[in-house]
Amino acid sequence: MKKVHLVLGSGGARGMAHIGVIEMLEEEGYEICEVIGCSMGAVVGGIYCAGFLKEYKQWLIGLSKSNVFSLFDFTFTTQGFVKGDRIFQKIQEFTGEQQIEQLKIPFTAVSTDILNKKEVYFASGNLFKALRASIAIPGVFTPVINEDSILVDGGVLNPLPLNLVDKRDDAIIVAVNLNGPVEHLPKQPAKEMESSSYWEWFPKFPVIGKKENLTQPKVLPKISLFDLVNTSYDFTQDRLTEMLIDHHSPDLLIELPRNSCNVFEFYRATEMIEAGKNAYRTAMTNKAK
Repeated sequence: MKKVHLVLGSGGARGMAHIGVIEMLEEEGYEICEVIGCSMGAVVGGIYCAGFLKEYKQWLIGLSKSNVFSLFDFTFTTQGFVKGDRIFQKIQEFTGEQQIEQLKIPFTAVSTDILNKKEVYFASGNLFKALRASIAIPGVFTPVINEDSILVDGGVLNPLPLNLVDKRDDAIIVAVNLNGPVEHLPKQPAKEMESSSYWEWFPKFPVIGKKENLTQPKVLPKISLFDLVNTSYDFTQDRLTEMLIDHHSPDLLIELPRNSCNVFEFYRATEMIEAGKNAYRTAMTNKAK
């Protein structure tokens, strides 16, 4: 049987596409012998290695917008406004407690220690503590604080952890990048666009352009504080991902367009899982050319 080292990148709700990729690999006869994940890639990868991906998929598919919103345990602190405990408590209802070293498939989750300025790799210990640390988007989710470390999203330093693969001679490296090139998508009606975000209550500020032979300054679309911070973070991840792919070229690179789904649109599971399958098919077709 063909073996795969699977590297799953960060990207919020786009990470549901990882499920589609895993299903396609299994359908085509690959054995996943290792999973290394960052942020949402760690969540999907860890749950898969524990043997509960089907249950997780069914739960995601059943989520509505209101369900997703109810999972956010808001806490307006100086370190973030979502605790994230409620999400993992729900997942643990069908997975139970898990220790990484006891998982069916070797697994590593990536986080970032902002106190000691280094990457942190979880290859043992409590699975859900590792996943919680790996998804802690700075300024959004509160960090995981230990005695000697403050842990946040692994994507801060390593959004696609290809460098952690200890390649076997009989296996290939498959990487899933959720921050691929932006694609042109059909424009949504205004009302649909407005209702697609839970962050409308963030203050929005007009972006004013400089006067350039105009009698009035150009007024650009308003953006929220969340959009501003999140987009800046995305740009950094894009550059880091490009560098990682250049230096650690996988045997198969599967890419999902960055604009295919917003960070918190977890109610779009069916669509994103199918997008993952389509991205896999596209990558395989391009590789065969």
